[in-house]
Amino acid sequence: MSALAEPAAPVLHDTVAAGRSPALIALLDEHVEWLLVTYPTWASRLGDDRYNDRLSNLGPEQTEDSRVVLADRLERLRALDRSDFVEDDHVDADLLDRELSITLAWSAFSPEQVPLNAMWGIQVEMPQAWRAFPFLRPRHYDDYATRLERWPTLVDQTIDNMRKGMQAGRMPPRVAMLGTVAQCMAAGDSRFDADPAAHPMYAPFTSLDNDHPAAVRARKAIAGGIAPAMRRLAAFLEEEYIPACRESIGASDGIDGLPFYEFTLRQHTTTTLTADQIHQIGLDEVARIRAEMVEVMLRSDWFTQGPGAVEQFATRDAQLAAFINYLRTDPRFYHESARSLLDGYLALSKVIDGEMPRLFRMMPRLPYTVREMPAFMAPASPTAYYNPGSIEAGIAGTFLANTYRLDQRPKYEMLALTLHEAVPGHHHQIALANELEGVHRLRTMTSFTAFVEGWALYAESLGLDMGDTPRSQGGRGLYEDPYDDFGRLTYEMWRACRLVVDTGMHAKGWTRQRAIDFMAANSALSMHNIEREIDRYIGWPGQACGYKIGEITIQMLRRRAENILGERFDIRDFHDVVLGAGAVPLDVLERRVERWIERSQ
Repeated sequence: MSALAEPAAPVLHDTVAAGRSPALIALLDEHVEWLLVTYPTWASRLGDDRYNDRLSNLGPEQTEDSRVVLADRLERLRALDRSDFVEDDHVDADLLDRELSITLAWSAFSPEQVPLNAMWGIQVEMPQAWRAFPFLRPRHYDDYATRLERWPTLVDQTIDNMRKGMQAGRMPPRVAMLGTVAQCMAAGDSRFDADPAAHPMYAPFTSLDNDHPAAVRARKAIAGGIAPAMRRLAAFLEEEYIPACRESIGASDGIDGLPFYEFTLRQHTTTTLTADQIHQIGLDEVARIRAEMVEVMLRSDWFTQGPGAVEQFATRDAQLAAFINYLRTDPRFYHESARSLLDGYLALSKVIDGEMPRLFRMMPRLPYTVREMPAFMAPASPTAYYNPGSIEAGIAGTFLANTYRLDQRPKYEMLALTLHEAVPGHHHQIALANELEGVHRLRTMTSFTAFVEGWALYAESLGLDMGDTPRSQGGRGLYEDPYDDFGRLTYEMWRACRLVVDTGMHAKGWTRQRAIDFMAANSALSMHNIEREIDRYIGWPGQACGYKIGEITIQMLRRRAENILGERFDIRDFHDVVLGAGAVPLDVLERRVERWIERSQ
């Protein structure tokens, strides 16, 4: 049955201004409702509880039905008469057109056949699913119990789709799958057969009486359904799937070849830049940032009072390499406990919170929290994640910090990382987008890597505009400590290196080791982080390129506004303009900022 046969949703455009195109609004409403029905766990996270008892249907009939529905919707969208469109109509129509076009183009590569790796997939999402579920009413526990009862079907559909991928030759690199068996077993351990209340997915029911009907159903669903299903998935991965994965790492080596990688670059950067162009941009940025790293190194006590002051180095590159090795190995730069690491992030968050009014007028209502990354996912995960929250669902945004291997979590990276994941980075931008008023709901639900991640990388640089001596006064803001400043540059270099190694591996035949060596030679990231990052790029082609391309665009737009407006430039107005339309493609952002500059002259 088509997803569109579901009951009609409540009116979704109550704050949309009068004068909008009724035909377009109807299409936008239709698409939003389709998204909520098709992805019910997302609907729950957004605070829409109508589908709390459901999970997505990953069966072949739903996959084909979705293609037909979306193609029809795109055809009807393009047939609309735009002559009477107001500005917001044009923006929303362009966004819907792009989303439908990208989704249809993506479906041609049968992504359902490669649904998981060590970074994402059912085995990562399942144990955390309850955190995105709003337990606000008694029936929500019944709904969640029903959802638990349906998880095994989702697992079996996942296995069926992966078997079809095997038959088609659509296989991921083996290295991208390392760790997935252990992730499955974290939710499928046989101990849960006898003690289902110890399962992470049972956590919400601990607040209920043991004999509550929903709690009884949940324990039965875990012991008799979820745990055995996850063992089936683990066995399938270990015995059939991973041995059949390819040894090569490049997307261009897969069955869909270079066209697939070129599509991912267009998707994640929202530009038409080629792999060669992105590769060169990366090399240019690496050279620029490396020169700045040397300048910061010369301000450090390692250079003025330590080994750098007395040792002789043949070249400046050799000196920088020695400095980076010092950062990676000296105990002064590492916490001794997970608690002290988390406390450090919390302390930084409080400092940054107090600086926000200097740079922003618009502030989100949704709070955020800092939490330790779950142990089952930490070994195969990067340094941090941000999980969006919801005012409607009563769920705070969450900065998940990885505390696995503390000797690989340097203190000098913490300030930049906090700015990126919390405020003014992901939490600030995503929460504001979700709380936008006067726009259609679709605008608050769209997400483009280049904008979202480009903004978060740009946010790292805003530490320079905070503190007692911001860069406008000749200081370094919150980055006054040379090691924190080097951490900022390390993170910027990390994203510049991504442009080089992602295109190198997926379009230019680079080996995994060559990519690791390039990152190690040009950043102060720990070797563990570098290896995890490289494996992430292998498993998620093109995505990592969105960060730097987006950040470069935002920095360029800020410089343009500063140069044209001079004393009339107000950083708060600029940020309101950048964030005020939600996450948009970079070309849409450029036009929006240019119109603001014209109005402000």
